[in-house]
Amino acid sequence: MSDIEWRHSEGLVDYEAALREMEARVEAIRNGDAPELLWFLEHPPLYTAGTSARPQDLVAPGRFPVHYAGRGGQFTYHGPGQRVVYTLLDLKKRGTDIRCFVHKLEDWIIAALARFSVKGERRDGRVGVWVVRGPGREDKIAALGIRVRKWVSFHGIAINVEPDLEHYSGIVPCGISEHGVTSLVDLGLPVTMHDLDAALIETFPEIFENSAESCAATGS
Repeated sequence: MSDIEWRHSEGLVDYEAALREMEARVEAIRNGDAPELLWFLEHPPLYTAGTSARPQDLVAPGRFPVHYAGRGGQFTYHGPGQRVVYTLLDLKKRGTDIRCFVHKLEDWIIAALARFSVKGERRDGRVGVWVVRGPGREDKIAALGIRVRKWVSFHGIAINVEPDLEHYSGIVPCGISEHGVTSLVDLGLPVTMHDLDAALIETFPEIFENSAESCAATGS
């Protein structure tokens, strides 16, 4: 994993600038001119629309800027207190199986959350990671959406540390209205962004080492 660039951006990164940076980096990775990149950042408050976004799920269209991202998925929120990790990875090195790669991203989130004794779970038909809050209640704590070009992935994952959860009320997050949204701090855990970053860095090799072989073995 030593050939991956790990980048941490301080402050709030403009979304359109991040998209431009990702577009350029994908081409550089594809051409062998730059290493793979894991980019840790936060955005100012905004909504993004994936390729499956439904107009009716944008409940408050004038509240925050809306960006049409080209990634998979529906509407989601980004903002301060949410750790976004853009995963610009060469899938030819990791198994050209996109569904398996998505599962690996979910596994990575679940492994990182486990460092804080949070049991994250995946759900059939609902991409992302969920936590059970009690009988009949479960909330989403992490979202993911990727795009793949010439077998290089971009966009990535978003984990709620301490965002303003009320900001989610302007959309139907990921098209799912029957469940809520939570964060590590909302769960009563005094976890900082630095704490989460350390957990993500620690668990990444556990999930992604030999990932090409594991994806080929599962046939996912």
